[in-house]
Amino acid sequence: MWSAERYLRFERERARPFDDLVRAIPLDDPRRVVDLGCGPGALTATLVARWRRAFVVGLDTSLEMLTHAVRRAIRSRLAFACADVRWWTPPQPVDVVLSNACFHWIPDHRSLLAHLVGWLTADGVLAFQVPDNFDQPSHRITRDVLAGPPWSGLLPRRLQAAVERPEWYLRELVGHGLEVDVWTTTYLHVLAGPDPVLRWLEGTTLRPALGRLSADHRTRLLDQLRSLLADAYPPESFGTLFPFRRAFVVARRVP
Repeated sequence: MWSAERYLRFERERARPFDDLVRAIPLDDPRRVVDLGCGPGALTATLVARWRRAFVVGLDTSLEMLTHAVRRAIRSRLAFACADVRWWTPPQPVDVVLSNACFHWIPDHRSLLAHLVGWLTADGVLAFQVPDNFDQPSHRITRDVLAGPPWSGLLPRRLQAAVERPEWYLRELVGHGLEVDVWTTTYLHVLAGPDPVLRWLEGTTLRPALGRLSADHRTRLLDQLRSLLADAYPPESFGTLFPFRRAFVVARRVP
């Protein structure tokens, strides 16, 4: 299960890609906005201040996250709902569909993009960012450990959906007749405290595995990863440097 407390440990670092994505959306006054994978809702709530005439809906599948999010609801301006984006459909066409690091949990991106493009108004925008960091030590170490004993016998072989290459998203969305801008950014996060990369992964990458293991097995897994990640990301005088690359996509329907 998602843990809002674990996820929010790095709230500032997770907010920056969201802000960068939103600033790139080429609409000044959208009226209907949907945020996919809204989590605890803090970032979704900023959209109400940015677009003052918009009605914003945040969707998530985690009831724990939504428990935090619904406290931010504003009548006629900001609402939250529990829904799977693969099956949910808005009651009206949407001006902005955005998602901050949600799609890598969803399989079959070809079908997903076709579904979301169908929501857009005549000049609507689909904007999202996904991790593009799966070749880095944090993710390689995690994959290698989970593929070995005893974890390979306790966990499903596939715990998260694949992310496509940035150029794949460009070609796919151009094929839907959209104008598309795609880029990557590497954030050089400086993390504080003990075992910061492990704590980061607890809130995201490791979540499916931790949710399927007993308390004893969770402790054993984290202990096994701790030393490997500490070797790959040694602390420095200013903190622990954690590079993280993300792919951004902003696609606009042309009237």
